[in-house]
Amino acid sequence: MNLSEAILSIPALMIAVILHEVAHGWVAYKMGDPTAKHAGRLTLNPIPHIDPIGTIVLPAMFIILNSPIIFGWAKPVPINPLNFRDLRKGTFFTSIAGVAMNLTLAVSFGVAYRFLYGVADLVDPFITKTVIYPLLIFCAKSVLINLILALFNIIPIPPLDGSRALMSFLSFKYWELFYKYEIYGFLVITLLLFTGVIGKIIYPPLVFLYHMILGGTV
Repeated sequence: MNLSEAILSIPALMIAVILHEVAHGWVAYKMGDPTAKHAGRLTLNPIPHIDPIGTIVLPAMFIILNSPIIFGWAKPVPINPLNFRDLRKGTFFTSIAGVAMNLTLAVSFGVAYRFLYGVADLVDPFITKTVIYPLLIFCAKSVLINLILALFNIIPIPPLDGSRALMSFLSFKYWELFYKYEIYGFLVITLLLFTGVIGKIIYPPLVFLYHMILGGTV
């Protein structure tokens, strides 16, 4: 990934991770929990959502290391499940909201990519080079980043979204175990990331969805 692609990936990442968290907070609010709203997190202003490590340091490291992708996260929105009108439904829909948002964004940017690709040859070459081409890169990176976030978060390992969605279907007696061992989930995720296991898990569906969304344009 060259410097221009890296620069265009940064706003793509910020949009993906911030809207992921806003989606969690908004659905939680609709399910009866106003915690995120009271904390000022139901906003598109990026400042309240920025996590120094996940939103700034880690993406910068990926750029410095010339990584083919950029990955990161925003500050998690505060949620109190005890406020949900229906604990199971509230937990499930709030958990999958971030993944649903990332998939929606991936498809939306894919539609934009196809449109721009289709008009690239119909406009002035200078406009294509200075406007259309950078937008194509931005849209393609947005599709890739949103798919990575969706596929990563759906993995059912605490504290990822997939684990909480799965938890909502289990007996309440198992919920305490999820919360109790959540800290060990971080260690498991870190281990699986560094050993490349997670990459091998999400790579096949990532490639399939990426090419399906962008079609024969990539």
